[in-house]
Amino acid sequence: MSTPQPKCCEIQSCTIEFRVRYAEVDRQNAVHHSRYAIYFEMGRTELLRVNNYDYKSLEDSGSLLVVARLDTQFKYPAQYDDELILLTEIDETTRFKLIHKYTLKRKSDHKIIATGTTTLVHVDTEGKMQKLPLFLYLKKS
Repeated sequence: MSTPQPKCCEIQSCTIEFRVRYAEVDRQNAVHHSRYAIYFEMGRTELLRVNNYDYKSLEDSGSLLVVARLDTQFKYPAQYDDELILLTEIDETTRFKLIHKYTLKRKSDHKIIATGTTTLVHVDTEGKMQKLPLFLYLKKS
């Protein structure tokens, strides 16, 4: 009997909601720019989870996804106690990389706060680039 092969990502986007915490804002009461990378990571982690995978298991198996590029476009400031909605989508996959795109909105007025992309590359524990596992590929329509 053959072992079933893992499928490509069935769910290619997800949305999470969270509230800006006091520790995330600067003296102008705006979310500090460094926090957006963390927000994007929260989205990627949840997208992996809704596809029945998780970073811990992936890393425990010797498979690492590292951020090779991070781009963020800031539109409007988010402030303390704002409720935010983050849409994370798989934008592109190649043999070695996985690109996500992000749209962060304020829940109260749906104003876009920031957009961004990350490029992740797949490496082994030695840091050598490896072919992206099939289950991380963008599902073809």
